[in-house]
Amino acid sequence: MPGAAPSLVAAHPDVEPHLLPSTGPRAAQRARILDAISRVVAAKGYAAATVTDVVRAARVSRGTFYELFDSKERCFLDAYAHGTDVLLARVRAGARAASSDDWRDALRGGMQAYLGTLAAEPLFARTYLLEIHAAGAAAQALRDDVLRRFAEEYARSLRAARRTDADLRRPTADELFVLAAGIDQLICARVRDHGVERLPAETDRFVRTAVALLEGAATTTRSPR
Repeated sequence: MPGAAPSLVAAHPDVEPHLLPSTGPRAAQRARILDAISRVVAAKGYAAATVTDVVRAARVSRGTFYELFDSKERCFLDAYAHGTDVLLARVRAGARAASSDDWRDALRGGMQAYLGTLAAEPLFARTYLLEIHAAGAAAQALRDDVLRRFAEEYARSLRAARRTDADLRRPTADELFVLAAGIDQLICARVRDHGVERLPAETDRFVRTAVALLEGAATTTRSPR
């Protein structure tokens, strides 16, 4: 895929500077491979993508690939981790940019950044939302870690609410994980049905869902028998 637009992975601070012509060959090769596997997997699917496809897209030799990564899986997981770092950084920036003191506005700002980034980065969105499920047990464990990081972002929003409403309790880690995983799966369903383009238009729906689940978890004081 020579000449293809870079993936979201290429925006990571450990990747982007090394895509410039002036960087050293090894760092540049690694950066191009991480960018390439994200684009190849998005285009062909994880199962069908091959190391040959990746090295062709990255313009490196097969030997260079295996000097840097021991397998297609390891390369893909590294690229996924880099892309999710960028995605989470944008979510945090969106939440911080909210002008209101209302925690719901911060949550909305983060959700807008989340959905807007996925809509603007359809290749990464396919990798992040769909293809990660085809990449094996290590990929599922990494996805769970990412969902826990998103759960912490929801917790950060609710901590702001608890500063003004002491009666709200902190949801458990399991409750926050269910929220993050549920929103993720709802987005997956929307993408499978309609693609990524419509995601930003559904911001209000996703925010209402997240607020309802957070407030419900935060006000439930007794465990069911």
